[in-house]
Amino acid sequence: MLMERVKRLMVLGVVMMVPNGCAVMPDRSPLVLDVPVSGTERDAVHSLELDDGDYVEGVLDSGADVADLRLIDQDGRPIRLLLNGTAGREVFRFVTKPGMAALRVTLPASGGYRLTLTRRIAVADQHPVRQGHLSPTIAALAETVKRGGSTDAFWQDVARRGTPLVEPLKDAPGSGQVAMTFLARGARRNVRLLGGPTSNHENLERLGQSDVWFKSFIVPVSTRLSYQIAPDVPDFPGTCRECRMAILAQLQADPLNHRPWPSDAPDRYNQVSLVELPDAPLQPGLESVWAEPAGRLIAERFTSRILGNTRNVTVYAPPGVDPAGKDTILLLLFDGPDYLDRRAPVPTMLDRLTGGGRLPPTVAVFIANPTAEARERELPANPAFATMLADELLPWLRERASIRSRPDRTVLAGSSYGGLAAVSAALARPDRFGNALSMSGSFWWHPADAPPDRPEHMAGLVASRDRRPVRFFLSAGLFEAGGDGEIGILETSRHLRDVLEAKGYEVAYRDYAAGHDLFAWRGALGDGLLALFGDGSGAVLYGHSAQAPGLKTSRAAD
Repeated sequence: MLMERVKRLMVLGVVMMVPNGCAVMPDRSPLVLDVPVSGTERDAVHSLELDDGDYVEGVLDSGADVADLRLIDQDGRPIRLLLNGTAGREVFRFVTKPGMAALRVTLPASGGYRLTLTRRIAVADQHPVRQGHLSPTIAALAETVKRGGSTDAFWQDVARRGTPLVEPLKDAPGSGQVAMTFLARGARRNVRLLGGPTSNHENLERLGQSDVWFKSFIVPVSTRLSYQIAPDVPDFPGTCRECRMAILAQLQADPLNHRPWPSDAPDRYNQVSLVELPDAPLQPGLESVWAEPAGRLIAERFTSRILGNTRNVTVYAPPGVDPAGKDTILLLLFDGPDYLDRRAPVPTMLDRLTGGGRLPPTVAVFIANPTAEARERELPANPAFATMLADELLPWLRERASIRSRPDRTVLAGSSYGGLAAVSAALARPDRFGNALSMSGSFWWHPADAPPDRPEHMAGLVASRDRRPVRFFLSAGLFEAGGDGEIGILETSRHLRDVLEAKGYEVAYRDYAAGHDLFAWRGALGDGLLALFGDGSGAVLYGHSAQAPGLKTSRAAD
C-alpha cells in the first residue's frame, strides 16, 4: 500500500490523470494530505488525486486578502464554489465526485495564500467507531458474543433485574448521572424506542449477530419517564411521516420492564413502561397509591357559539370545597380526559393537597377537545379560543355550577399545545385569567405566515407588549431539546421564561429529567399549583418555600 501511494505521488508531480482519461497540467504543486502549498498568483490550480466518495477537509489561509476557492473539472470548468470572498483562515469540506480534478484559488492582483488538505476519509472508513460501551454489562456481553458464547445467562439476569439497565458511569461515579440501557430480544430487522431520554425515535443497535438489541444513554439520577418499544417496524417506500407512523403498528410496552402502566390495560400495545430513578422528585399529592376521588365529578356538554362546536366539560370539587368561595381556586385544565384516569388522577391529587392544607380549596374544570382536528386548530394561540373561555365558558360555569372566579384565583393549565394555550389565553384575557401553568408548552409554534427569523411566536408577543397582571409556572423536560438545527420545547420554554422575566413578570420555572410525557406532567401540575398558590408551610420547590402572593422566581433543574 505504501509503495502504491509513492508511485501515485510521483505521477502527480508531472501530470494528473482523471477518470475519463483527459489530463490537466497543474499550475502549481499538487495537493498532498497535511503538506501545505502556497503562492501569490492571482489564479492558481492545484490538482487532486482522490477516490470517488472520499470525505475531504482543508484550510485556505489568505491573510488579509479576499479569496475564492472552487472545485474544477479536468477542463477547468467550475463544479462547486467552496469559499466565496473569504479572508483569513477558512475551513472547507467536500465529498469527491467523478470529474473533480483540482482546486482553484483566485485572489486579487496581488496577494498570498496557503492551502492545505487536513483530512481525507475513504468510503471504507466512513462508519462510526465505537469507543467502548457505556454499559459495563453490555461490554462484558460483547466479549462473550465475540468468542461465540451464548446470551442465555444474560437474558436470565435481565429478566430478574428488569429493564432498562441502570449502571454507574465507570469514568464518573458520583457525578449525578448514570448509564441507562434499553434492551429488546430477538427482533429480526430493527427496534425503535419512543419516549427514551431524547426527543427522537431512537434506533436500537444489534450486538453482533446475537439476539440482543440495545441503546445506552447518560441520564441524570433524577430521571422519570415512560417509554415503548417497536420491534420489526415495517420499512416501505413512503413519506417520512408515513414511515414514522408505521412505528405505531408495533409500538408496545417493554416485556422485560417490571412496571407496565397502566397495569390493567387490555394488552401491551395499550401500555407504556415506567422508569423512576431514586432521585426523581416527589409528585405532590401522588405519593401514595391511587384512590377513588372523594368529591363529585359532574360531566356536562358545553356548546360554544364562538367556536361552533360542542365538547365535554367535567367539574370536580374536593369534599368541603365551596365553588363560590372567595378564596377558592379555579383550575381550568386542557386535554381534560388525560387528567381524569389512573394515569394522571388529578381529582385524587386535589383531595390530598387540599385536604392536607398544602393547597387552598380548588375546583377543577377538565375541558375536552371536540375532535383531534379541533385541538390542532384551537389550542395553538387562537384568540377565538381565549374569547370562548372568557366570555362563554366562565359565565356557563357560574350558571351551571355556581362557580365564582376572581382573575387572581383562576389558573389556565395544560401540556404541549395545552401549555401554549394556557399562556396565550391568559395574556390575551388577563381580566379573567391571572395565572398560567404550562407543562412542556409548544412554544416552538408559530403561525404559517411568521417570518423565518421569528419562529418563537409567543416570546415575540410578550416582548412586544406591555406587562399584564399574569403570573406563570413553566416547566419542560431535559429530554425535549431540539436537534438537527430545530429548536425544541426545552430551549423555547427557557427562552420564554427569560423574556417574561425581562418584562417584569413573576415566573417560576422548572426543568425535569423527563420527556414529553404525561407521567412527568402529572407531577409538574402539582408542583405548579403549589408554586402559584401554596401556603408556604410545607411545599418546598426550587430551594425555597412556594408562596402566594409574591411568587418567587427560580431556575433550578433536576
